[in-house]
Amino acid sequence: MSDELLVRRTPGVVEVTFNRPERRNAFTRAMYAELRELCDELRADADVRALVLRGAGGKAFAAGNEISDFVDADAVAYEGWIRELLEELFALPQVTVAAVDGVCVGGGLAVASHCDLRLATPGSRFGYPIARTLGNALSASIVYRTAAVFGEALTREMLLASRLVDADRAYAVGALLAVVDDLDAELAVLLDGIRAASGVTLRTTKAQLLSRARVAEAAPRDDEAMLRDVYTGPDFAEGVRAFLSKEKPAFR
Repeated sequence: MSDELLVRRTPGVVEVTFNRPERRNAFTRAMYAELRELCDELRADADVRALVLRGAGGKAFAAGNEISDFVDADAVAYEGWIRELLEELFALPQVTVAAVDGVCVGGGLAVASHCDLRLATPGSRFGYPIARTLGNALSASIVYRTAAVFGEALTREMLLASRLVDADRAYAVGALLAVVDDLDAELAVLLDGIRAASGVTLRTTKAQLLSRARVAEAAPRDDEAMLRDVYTGPDFAEGVRAFLSKEKPAFR
């Protein structure tokens, strides 16, 4: 793994730290590729009970994606490739935990909402402010997963009003297991419980919930066509231009 994705292994647990604090841990294509490689490895590793994901620097779990990666890419294909990674993460037999300290938005929220459990510090915030920043859209399955975790009302607020949701509100709707000042202490207690639990129960329960989610959160047939219209349209082009120029976008 590169310096942007730090992996630490302890008995029964793999901990991954997104390590781009100077960019609020925004995901690069390389980081996604390395995370996907790790998921491929963990899928067959019966000795690992839990995967913990967290961000470095104390200001962000991850603040979206590195926008420059979209410039010379087929944005719809890239979005689909990221979605496939999220599906792999969601389908892991291990219990996955997002330990959030700070901003968790865009791609960061997509990753966190595809984990089984989420912990957060009191100052953490969650959202998809893409309507006022990039002018893009999410894959339907990501929207549905967000609604499954945060509820439809907060999902609409995140996406339609471009508002961030604080940790207390996220906890109130069940999106967070706990809001704590000391993430490490809470993680230690949680991981001790996972290590002591029946692996058969954990794997079976995850498989059952995965089957339910695949039915409830299946994307509509025309989702890719809608996304292609968005990513080849003027709003996304303006959003990327403005973001890279550090200006406010002027959407039509």
